[in-house]
Amino acid sequence: MNDTADLVRFWRRQRGMSQARLAELAGTGQAAISRIESGRDLPTLALLDRIASALDCQLTVAFTSDSGQASPSA
Repeated sequence: MNDTADLVRFWRRQRGMSQARLAELAGTGQAAISRIESGRDLPTLALLDRIASALDCQLTVAFTSDSGQASPSA
């Protein structure tokens, strides 16, 4: 598993949504949602943004170093 898989599954279930319904709202196939939730596939940022929107969630992307610290502000 991975964080993306766990979060997509968690929020889909929280919203009471089937994989098929989420796929429809996100403009993809149910098989793609299944692969994402099982950790077999990582979605593109564009697809992840559509999934987040379909789940009424905000997509946040963060970069961290190997030590876990966020990169410095520019």
